[in-house]
Amino acid sequence: MMRLYRRGRAPRAFPGHFLPVLLLAALPVAAPAQERAGAPVLELPVRCRIGTDCFVQNYVDADPGPGMRDFACGRLTYDGHGGTDFRLSDLEAMRRGVAVVAAAPGTVARVRDGMEDVSIRQSGGAPAGYDAGNAVVVDHGNGWETQYSHLKRGSVAVRPGVRVEAGTVLGQIGLSGRTEFPHVDFGIRHDGRTLDPYTGTETGKADACAADSRAVPPNTLWNADASRILAYRPSALLGAGLAPEAPKAEVARNGGYGGERLPADVPTLGVWAELMGGRQGDRLTLEVTGPDGRRLHRSEGAVPRPLAVVFFGTDVKKPAPGPWPAGLYRVTVTLRHGDETAVREERQVELR
Repeated sequence: MMRLYRRGRAPRAFPGHFLPVLLLAALPVAAPAQERAGAPVLELPVRCRIGTDCFVQNYVDADPGPGMRDFACGRLTYDGHGGTDFRLSDLEAMRRGVAVVAAAPGTVARVRDGMEDVSIRQSGGAPAGYDAGNAVVVDHGNGWETQYSHLKRGSVAVRPGVRVEAGTVLGQIGLSGRTEFPHVDFGIRHDGRTLDPYTGTETGKADACAADSRAVPPNTLWNADASRILAYRPSALLGAGLAPEAPKAEVARNGGYGGERLPADVPTLGVWAELMGGRQGDRLTLEVTGPDGRRLHRSEGAVPRPLAVVFFGTDVKKPAPGPWPAGLYRVTVTLRHGDETAVREERQVELR
């Protein structure tokens, strides 16, 4: 029988996520991660390009109280979160398949597969005790474990007792269990205590933020390559482009606007963008440039409150009657936080 850990209650048979923060107050403060016997050195647990194909949506909650903050004193987390969420931009990327791999050598301790990939927006929630969905737990010895949750149904590629090396494929990023978007929730524990892989400290143990809040701290459990790749990103562009209609968030999140070509005779042309890490007051600008280099559209909006994910979409006015001019269109997305340009990226779509 597999045991996985869930938030908010003590572990039991087939629980869903991680050990509860409430239990930690009664336990002695653990030594720094680098001083603990047999601490694993972690590699990336996903085979995708961070910041391009996949993104760190949520970090471990470092706040000891009812509030929330990530290790960089940002808001990319939620109260009591005990893992690191590596997300995909949309469901089409999940369907294509993105591998989840062992972050360090060890032995597979527990697995679960067979749960459906469905957002809790549609399902209403995971069954009691199954928050983690399809998952794999790897034992690294000396009380160390890693857990890989929300895997795609049918993708689990290992069984209990199998020895794995760092980089061994365990499954694929999915949407099983208690989740709203395709991702793998990566967690690490030592002697049952949940840790933040970025800082090596226990969940809810708030330290002062480093002067360079975007750098991975020196006492991290990530190896040098992973630390460089996983430098903190407070905001990122998940997707953007043109749509053959007034853009809809649910269609974009299903991968419906992922094409690089559209017919030039579409009656309506929309422009859209979805970003993570929107901070209150951030200004988002969408610009569309036609094949002749002239700007066809510019719109601007403000993020009304701190949001994990922000979707913007609007129509583009046709410059003249008849079909749209054939050729390459450029969509430029800019997100500004005060005087700082947090995101500026371009996407290209061909109309023909």
